[in-house]
Amino acid sequence: MACEKRLSARRKHTLKGCMLLVATNMLEAEAGVKVGEREKFLSDKCPALDLPYSKEELEELCKKLHGQIDISEEERYSIEFKLNLVLNEVRDLNIKIVDMRGKFKRPRLKKVRMSADAMLKALLGSKHTVNMDLRANLKQVKKEVKEEDKQLRDVGDWRKNIEDKSDRKKMFDS
Repeated sequence: MACEKRLSARRKHTLKGCMLLVATNMLEAEAGVKVGEREKFLSDKCPALDLPYSKEELEELCKKLHGQIDISEEERYSIEFKLNLVLNEVRDLNIKIVDMRGKFKRPRLKKVRMSADAMLKALLGSKHTVNMDLRANLKQVKKEVKEEDKQLRDVGDWRKNIEDKSDRKKMFDS
């Protein structure tokens, strides 16, 4: 057995504070790295815009920007098309897996407070009146009291046995 020392509440509190401090520093550093990556990506993809002063140069710049927009739209469309193909393939494979198993997930049923008569009436409609009183269809059986059972019951009464024994005790005492 290893000797386990319990930490005091103060020590636990200071350790928790140190861990939180380290975690916040790591999150801040990660956020800074993300900001740097974002700025680098934007500077690579979107160079600084220097607007020309003549009309022809502006038209040329607009044509160039429209060409870049067309290229990016084509890339986006092709990526979306590939994504939809992959999603459809995944959906088809999932259907095949379910078919191979031969089992479908059963939906969870909600608990409904309804008697059997009300349920049959709801399913079959008000035309069909089905009585689900199962006790009404049972036979009535009369219980025959045998003479032996009656005697056993009388002997089995513990109060009478005690009274009989008390009479015997009186006989021995005298």
